[in-house]
Amino acid sequence: MSERDRIIRKGAAPKGRSLWSDGFRRLRRRKLAMISFAIVITYMVFTGFIYVTELFDCQFELTKWDAKVGDEYEPPSSENIFGTDFLGRSVLRKALYGVKVSITVAFWASVISLVIGVPLGAAAGYFRGFVDEIIVWLYTTLSSIPYILLILAFALVLKGKAISLEWAGLGTYELAGITTVYLAIGLTSWVGICRLIRGEVIKHKEREYVLAAKSYGCSSRRIIFRHLMPNVFHLIIISFSLRFVSFIQAEVILSFLGLGEKNYPSWGAMIDTARLDLPKGYWWEMTAATVAIFLISLALNIFGDALRDSLDPKLRVQ
Repeated sequence: MSERDRIIRKGAAPKGRSLWSDGFRRLRRRKLAMISFAIVITYMVFTGFIYVTELFDCQFELTKWDAKVGDEYEPPSSENIFGTDFLGRSVLRKALYGVKVSITVAFWASVISLVIGVPLGAAAGYFRGFVDEIIVWLYTTLSSIPYILLILAFALVLKGKAISLEWAGLGTYELAGITTVYLAIGLTSWVGICRLIRGEVIKHKEREYVLAAKSYGCSSRRIIFRHLMPNVFHLIIISFSLRFVSFIQAEVILSFLGLGEKNYPSWGAMIDTARLDLPKGYWWEMTAATVAIFLISLALNIFGDALRDSLDPKLRVQ
């Protein structure tokens, strides 16, 4: 006999579950999704670990990517799992340090795209009319330009530029390396989430709870942020997880083309270096970068799909 049947026999009404509790309960049952989530968390924790060691100037073997550990182009061995590069540096340490670059770019690019796309989509879907026409025209124009060319154009324009932060007492900040990459990706990738939120807000704005809020005299800002946004927030979380993969791949492409981080190792820069070494038979640097990208991409795709299925209200267990 199920727990629900036992409760009903005792005469008590079964306790309801919210969308979030029901979704995460279903998510925990999916073992492959939990393994993927553990892989993602491992990448995140290692990124935080590198930032902490740099902040407090700590020295750990795994973060000494520029230290010489052997002769040049040593093949994989028990001492150096992925061998050494042309300067005798550990390829494994370079690949691990590349986690920081890729995760940082993907995280901030996702935040920037959501900060732009979500408010614009909500405003277009709620106010409609002239506001909707302007926003739709803007994202339609951007989406008509090939995505990779748009990112390259933004990266080239932003590279070497300086932002004045005198008003905050922080002086002038020059855009270079990793900052240029995540700004270029974030400023050009908000179209998809904007369209999604616009469509959902259009669907929700005519429902009873929104009409009730209007009848009570609630302002448009309160209706959008207190009533509409909580009901579409699960889509924002799902979009954040699924877009993470594409942003990591975009960072790899930009670094491969020489528009990414120059002073620190990244997976794209490692692949760019390794393509010249492959004809010579030195395959391990390409393998290390590819394995690192494959693991995080596969884990994020599996977890993102599971998260989408678990938080979809249409699939809730009644």
